[in-house]
Amino acid sequence: MSSQPLYEQVKSYVTERIRSGAWRPGARVLSEHEFVRELGISRMTANRALRELVAAGVLSRVAGLGTFVADLPAAGQPLEIRNVAADIRDRGHVHSAVQVRCETALAPADVLAHFVTDRSTRLFHSVIVHLEDGRPLEVEDRWVNPAVAPDYLSVDFTRVTPHEHLMKVAPLERVEHVVRAIGAEAETAKLLGIAPESPVLLIERTTWTRGQPASFARLHHAGSRFELRGVYDV
Repeated sequence: MSSQPLYEQVKSYVTERIRSGAWRPGARVLSEHEFVRELGISRMTANRALRELVAAGVLSRVAGLGTFVADLPAAGQPLEIRNVAADIRDRGHVHSAVQVRCETALAPADVLAHFVTDRSTRLFHSVIVHLEDGRPLEVEDRWVNPAVAPDYLSVDFTRVTPHEHLMKVAPLERVEHVVRAIGAEAETAKLLGIAPESPVLLIERTTWTRGQPASFARLHHAGSRFELRGVYDV
């Protein structure tokens, strides 16, 4: 029997059918009542699973008509720390990654400003391209404090995302986000497969753990392939 919570099993049930092609974009999925009857779960479990898949952009709801497989740009939630690989899989797609750079380096002044350190301190630096179904989705340019993740450079980031590794070794204590629209610089444009100066959505994320800065990341997304979406109960 799976150790996953029931609502996560329902989400996996839905995404597997999307991934296999059984449920295509625009197809109507089961209603809450149908999930209850077919899977033998509670309505509360079905509601939570569908609500989270809608929030993740995997499904869309149309009042009076039902719930459908979404066919939208990749979506992220601006105030949540999410694993890009999990987001892609939740949409029923395949995540892969290309490790462009993984090194120890002297950080530029604008990066060092996010760390409590002097200019001579060397930080870990990685550049990873995350792909969705083989198409570049995100360029993750990340600087990491060696004191909180000493084995960072030994990780194979084509198999494990920096997010997954850091969540294990440097539990989040505080997060700061800045979201900006910019024109793509030459290297970023090449990695995303877009023209230089094309619109890019940039998320700058600083994290802290155990009272000290852990990492600073610049997450670049092609403007035509990504949107931020949030659903919040008030």
